[in-house]
Amino acid sequence: MADWNRRKPIDSLVATAAEHRLVPTLSWPHLLALGVGAIVGTGILTLIGVGVDRAGPAVLLSFAIAGAICACAALAYAEMATLMPTAGSAYTYSYAVLGELVAWIVGWCLILEYSLVVSTVAVGWSGYAAPLLTGVGFPVAFTASPALGGIVNLPAIFIIAVVALLLCMGTRESARLNTALVVIKIATLSLFVFFTLPAFDPSNLEPFMPFGFAKTMGPDGVERGVMAAAAIIFFAFYGFDAISTAAEETKNPERDLSIGIVGSMIACTLIYIFVAAAAVGALPFTRFADSPEPLALILREMGQGQVARIVAIAAIIALPTVLLGFLYGQSRIFLVMARDGFLPVGLARISKRGTPVRITLLTAVLVAVLAGLLPIDEIAALANAGTLIAFAAVGACMLVLRRRAPDMRRPFRVPFAWVVGLGAIGGCLYLFASLPTKTLMACLIWNVIGLVLYFGYGRRRSLLGRAR
Repeated sequence: MADWNRRKPIDSLVATAAEHRLVPTLSWPHLLALGVGAIVGTGILTLIGVGVDRAGPAVLLSFAIAGAICACAALAYAEMATLMPTAGSAYTYSYAVLGELVAWIVGWCLILEYSLVVSTVAVGWSGYAAPLLTGVGFPVAFTASPALGGIVNLPAIFIIAVVALLLCMGTRESARLNTALVVIKIATLSLFVFFTLPAFDPSNLEPFMPFGFAKTMGPDGVERGVMAAAAIIFFAFYGFDAISTAAEETKNPERDLSIGIVGSMIACTLIYIFVAAAAVGALPFTRFADSPEPLALILREMGQGQVARIVAIAAIIALPTVLLGFLYGQSRIFLVMARDGFLPVGLARISKRGTPVRITLLTAVLVAVLAGLLPIDEIAALANAGTLIAFAAVGACMLVLRRRAPDMRRPFRVPFAWVVGLGAIGGCLYLFASLPTKTLMACLIWNVIGLVLYFGYGRRRSLLGRAR
């Protein structure tokens, strides 16, 4: 077997040294809250505006398509996570099934996904918090990155530090706080639907598909269509993959992982459809298209200014759940890559509280630099590209393992596996092709850098490579 194609034995995945082994403290309600907390966030709060700008009222169809593709990926994740209950998510599955090079590419894409999501959400949170801070004399220069005329975005760095410290304190403790914040978030969206759904006007849905179905370039240089919107709205759905990174910390992974992954996807899809239908039915889409705060704008246009303020305040309180979910996931990806030798093994050491403090703090520093100093709004769509590659890889892992080891015990067995697996792979590739062209080029450059690092460093450093 070629060096780049060597695979990690599945049996070795759970045979981790005690000093590197995470402590199981989570049950399915914690996982469900982790998934909903990571999924429901800036996506639903802001991307409805971007979505209707790209697809018009047919954004409802965009949500349905993105949700269906994510549902296929979520089912594949559920089978693989219960089969390999260890941290690492798509990177680990790819290492065991598709080989080291594919695993490195998937891990590299996951680093892209998690880093950009955490940084983007932190900057978004800072945007809500900055007016409150500057109102009490906080210097404006310390609320924006240099590219936006500031010195450093300290609020974004602050919220990342707070979430990182919560994770270092203990997984169970941070999971409890996350659950409480998720309840606030769901209550806020329910409040929006309660006030807007009675104002539903079917005429606001006409014309339903003004920009067509496939991705087309508009006269203003913006790519529009149902699929163009779906490729961006996809950002609003992922986050359930963070649950799979918690496999090693789950008390009963064979049961709880599938409940958490599939349950969070079902719950979030229903939430999104209700919120999107209420939004496009309450107001003509042109009045809130591309708004950075579409839900609050709709409420203000309806004369519900007080409710709009409640939604904005609740967003500030609950948005850190997204940070917690993705920072948690990225630290676990880094943890497993350190175990495998791609990062210094000492970073994988677990503290007395049962958490990977070293790798969590390192992760927080990296994303804080991005959030504090770099203009990330233009490259945030790159997170979608990295995620789509990882999701397609998990679908492929499930199908390859079904063919290679059909009799292997599977605690959660996906029904109609080939339909689901091909749906995940094909759907993700179609959404990938529907991304903006500049995003695809940036993704190519990112992966070329990753391949250079692998062949120049990673291939020699990996534990499998040194064991040969």
